[in-house]
Amino acid sequence: MNHPFSNHKQIGVVTTFSELIQTEFSGETNALCWYRNLDGDFKEIVDQLQVKENITVVEPKDLLALQLSKKGAIAREIILNDLQLLTDFGAAPVLNLLKCYERDDAFDFISTDVYSYHVDRSPIATDTFLCTYHGATSDIIANELATQKILIPEIREQLKALHDGPMEEFDAFLKENYFDLHYQALPHAKPINLGLGQLWRLAVDHPTQQVPPCIHRAPIENEGEYRLLLIC
Repeated sequence: MNHPFSNHKQIGVVTTFSELIQTEFSGETNALCWYRNLDGDFKEIVDQLQVKENITVVEPKDLLALQLSKKGAIAREIILNDLQLLTDFGAAPVLNLLKCYERDDAFDFISTDVYSYHVDRSPIATDTFLCTYHGATSDIIANELATQKILIPEIREQLKALHDGPMEEFDAFLKENYFDLHYQALPHAKPINLGLGQLWRLAVDHPTQQVPPCIHRAPIENEGEYRLLLIC
């Protein structure tokens, strides 16, 4: 099978949904990709959906209400099937029509929004699933090619000043404000783009996880173009 991810040891590639959910993360592999070349016109769906705010949740009934061409109907069937597969698995997938995410500009020395490289944390044993059907697509990066921002000396000093409390509470402060989830890519690091139509499963940070959590970021949206993204 020809795919662009064969040279990346952090990515495992599978050919079915059941493989995607059953394959264990191990070693350096903390991202799994159900690789597929999707047919169908996803742009037609995006063009017909009503954008209500920066992030609009699209329900299955919204998709079913659209009058679509044959290609558009194929795309709709793929999305509905992905939603059903994940729901049957026990996940809670959401389909978003995205204009943009909220920016975090509270501090000029550290960003904690999804455009910054970050990992997801969960109190329960779960993973992040995502698939972009249309628009700009997310990046991941190998863990050894990024540094946790709270370990970068100049950022750490500014966080200590911001904390302004006892040092024994500093780590808790970093965690409570999600500063510890964010990473900075090394200068020579090359991000791996997740591409359109692939359904991904990314390792998250939780106590029973056997591998490091997958570092990823949301893309800057293309001018005048919406993203259609499934995530859970």
